[in-house]
Amino acid sequence: MKTLLIERLRKYASTLCLAVLSIAVTVSCSDYPIDEDGLLITSRADCYVSNFELLGTDYQTVRTRNPVIDTVACTIEVEVFFGTDLKNLYPQFSLVTDAKLEPKITGFVDFSDLNNPKSWTVVSGNRKVRKTYTVHVSVQQP
Repeated sequence: MKTLLIERLRKYASTLCLAVLSIAVTVSCSDYPIDEDGLLITSRADCYVSNFELLGTDYQTVRTRNPVIDTVACTIEVEVFFGTDLKNLYPQFSLVTDAKLEPKITGFVDFSDLNNPKSWTVVSGNRKVRKTYTVHVSVQQP
């Protein structure tokens, strides 16, 4: 009788462990809020751009040097090579942990109007701090 009970316990032990684990994961994940993009909202209030890249249609950099990122003035100054197609550039932002970018970058961006720079907003991990960064593009002199 005792051996029969032990055999049944072994048989159902993995199923029981999986059920308990599933319940634990479901309960623990529901404690954290999720935003409209499905991203975890955290307690972090940091909100800044740590790096910026501009890529051409071949997905290679078109920058002549590192960008100048001013986290106080919320500006990014970037110079591109002479002859760069400014109508088809792909911007890439590196953000502080848990922050997100609005609007989302979904493809190539037209930077050809140098007098009207593009802007993106960085939103902190707790979704309470918002900083709008303006990207100023200049072209290298020939």
